[in-house]
Amino acid sequence: MAELKENTQRYIEVTQHDLPLHCPMPNQLAWNSHPRVFLPVHKTGEVLCPYCGTRYKLVGPAGHHH
Repeated sequence: MAELKENTQRYIEVTQHDLPLHCPMPNQLAWNSHPRVFLPVHKTGEVLCPYCGTRYKLVGPAGHHH
């Protein structure tokens, strides 16, 4: 199992495998996080989380997802 990370990183590159994107991500600790929010990074290629300000950037194609 992957090690869980503290929610301190403020720029995260994501791929189509991370879609649909939500913050916090599954590999982040949940005890000190905000509520889960889904982010439409596939529409613009880059998005900010309205809770914590983390910037997510989509690298590569968005592929097909729902």
